[in-house]
Parts: sequence; structure tokens; C-alpha cells
Amino acid sequence: GAWAWGDSLFWGYNPKEDAELEEVFRTATERGVGFFDTAELYGIGRSETLIKDFTSRLIPELASGTSVATKFAALPWRTKRGDVVKAAKDSVRRLGRPIDLYQIHFPNAYANEAYWDGLGDAYEQGFVKAVGVSNYGKEAVRACHASLARRGIPLSSNQIQMSLLYRSPLDNGLKSTCEELGVQTIAYSPLALGLLTGKYSSTRYPSGPRKNLAKKLWGGENGAAADELFATMREVAAAHGDAPLSQVALNWCIAQGACVIPGARSLTQLKQNLGATEWQLTSAETKKLDDVSSKLPPLVSPDESPFPKKDKDTGLVMFDS
Repeated sequence: GAWAWGDSLFWGYNPKEDAELEEVFRTATERGVGFFDTAELYGIGRSETLIKDFTSRLIPELASGTSVATKFAALPWRTKRGDVVKAAKDSVRRLGRPIDLYQIHFPNAYANEAYWDGLGDAYEQGFVKAVGVSNYGKEAVRACHASLARRGIPLSSNQIQMSLLYRSPLDNGLKSTCEELGVQTIAYSPLALGLLTGKYSSTRYPSGPRKNLAKKLWGGENGAAADELFATMREVAAAHGDAPLSQVALNWCIAQGACVIPGARSLTQLKQNLGATEWQLTSAETKKLDDVSSKLPPLVSPDESPFPKKDKDTGLVMFDS
């Protein structure tokens, strides 16, 4: 996940990081990880441009093994199918390549059907190889899937927040709906914005916007349940050679059938993330983590999400988790 690559507002990106980010990118490709997820909003195009620059300096064998997903921002003034096509072409220019997976980043309060038409147009014009959505609820996924299917175009994915601290898609049926339709779930924030890495605790909070989330997790009425979750994660980690807690969190998402896209801004973070591919949770460990995580409410209630819940023109429920 390349949200932090270029995003100064939330992640405090500084161009001085570019050399280290490029090393992360190159090392990932050398280790066989070539799927990178970005968006036009990440650094207002900076993330896409960085991926283009980093790819251009790879040896051809590694460059050919990369694939890039990016996203269309469903901003209020974008209401036409042509807006999706134009934005996709702009992303192609910044990336310097066709888009392997083009996604609607989040629902709008209107014009959603026009966006699906735009996805189909971009796909049929050939500069987008596959299409998906992000932050879509059950009804919206079904409607988009049906709309594209009428043109013979598969809906490849739904990128949603999912982690041990945000299991709403499992509890409300969104994940099972995606499975029914053959839509791959891509789990963003599988480390809950870093809160599941083991770096933070009730006595050590992150800075910036994440601080309030940490206070909510450990400082509120659910503090005991949070402590139980982390104790269980440490127990599982110990059974796998004292693996980092981040690997426990990633493997839990993988056990749910999700494709995970954790971010990495350093080689240490990258290597920890990649280490999750070297072992798997047992069914008993997965159940134990399921049980303790279900005692916690979502880190952010779906009702508090900034995404529009309904399409005001069609009444379609667009977001539910």
C-alpha cells in the first residue's frame, strides 16, 4: 500500500524520504512482491509519480513483474462517466503505464451509476486491465457487479478496511457477499494504521491524527478487551518464533481470504511484512483471535465514516462497513 508515499497530510511525507522509499520498492520487487496500490489522492498524484520513477530505474526483469492499482476520487463535482475516463488517463500519464486495476475510491452521494459506466469505458478502451471498487457496501457491490456484467466486464475487487480492530465486513456479511460474487476482497489498513504492530500501547500513543484512535482503543471502556487481544497476539507470535505482532495481524486477514496491502516506509517495516508469508496461523489460532477481536467494537464506527451512506437519487445503500 502506497498511501504514505507522498502523503504529507496524514503520514507526514517528506521528499527526503524518497531514496529510502525507492529502496523499499526495489527490495519488494526483488522479493517477488510486485503489486502496489496507490490513488490519485495520495499526495495529489505524488504517490503515482513516485511509483513511475521507481519502476523506471528497475532492471527490465523486475519492472515487468510489477502491477499497479490506483483509484478514482469520487469528488462531488465529478458526476459524469467521462470524468472517470479522464481521471484514469491522467493516472496513466503519471504512472507511465496502463493501469492493472482501476478502482472507485469511495462512493458518492450521487452519480455512482455514471462511475460504473466510466469504469467500463476505461476497461473497453484498453488502458485499464481490470476494474474494482473501494469502500462499497453489500448493496453497492451487487449493483456495480450487475451493471458491469451487462457489458461482460467482471468486477474484480472491493478494497475495504479490515483488521483485528475493524472486523465489520465479516460481521455484517460484506465479505461473504464479495465471495458469493467472485469479487476479491483487498484489505486496507490490515495493521489498523500501525496500532496492531506492537509499537504502541496504553502508555505509548502515536502522534498526529492516530493519537485519538489510540486513546479510544486503550483509554476507554474497552481497554481490558484491547489488552486481551494484544495478549493473545503475543501468545500466537511466541508460538511462531516470536514473530512480530504485525505478522500475526496480517496472517489473520489472510486467513479470512483477503489480499492484504500493508504500507511500508522503511526496509525494516517491509521485511516484517514480508515475513508474514513465511508462516500461517493454525485454525485454532485463527479462532482464538476471532473470539477476542469480536469483543471489541470497530476502531471507528461505520456510522462515523465520512463516506456517503446512500445514493440520494437511487436510494441504494452505498456504504455499510
